[in-house]
Amino acid sequence: MQTKAILALSDVTNVLDAAQKEADSNSWPVTIAVTDDGGHLLALRRLDGAAPFSAEVATHKARSAALGRKETQVFEEMINGGRTAFVTAPLQGLLSGGVPITVDGHVVGAVGISGVKPDQDVQVAKAGVAAITG
Repeated sequence: MQTKAILALSDVTNVLDAAQKEADSNSWPVTIAVTDDGGHLLALRRLDGAAPFSAEVATHKARSAALGRKETQVFEEMINGGRTAFVTAPLQGLLSGGVPITVDGHVVGAVGISGVKPDQDVQVAKAGVAAITG
């Protein structure tokens, strides 16, 4: 039988705190979503000034990154590069800002960020991931 790492509550808190620190240091009003490897929401933090809509978008980005096992930027680039049929995939949040959390080569969850420019969303997400993966 195989075993796998899972996100503990302390891991989720560390991701949220690190992502918020990155967002706060740049005065970016974002929403931070963290999911498990199945895309199920574990935590959501909407910072002051973040649009209510960003809560849905961040959640979908995190879910898509977890289920797709890759950054959502890959999906956005695929669609923008001409593979428009991919918009019919049964996922939402196929925009930059979703980053999987990988431990020992296995996706254990994901972070989704929404609220600022795509590269800024990614920057905040990667700061959250780095808090627990080094």
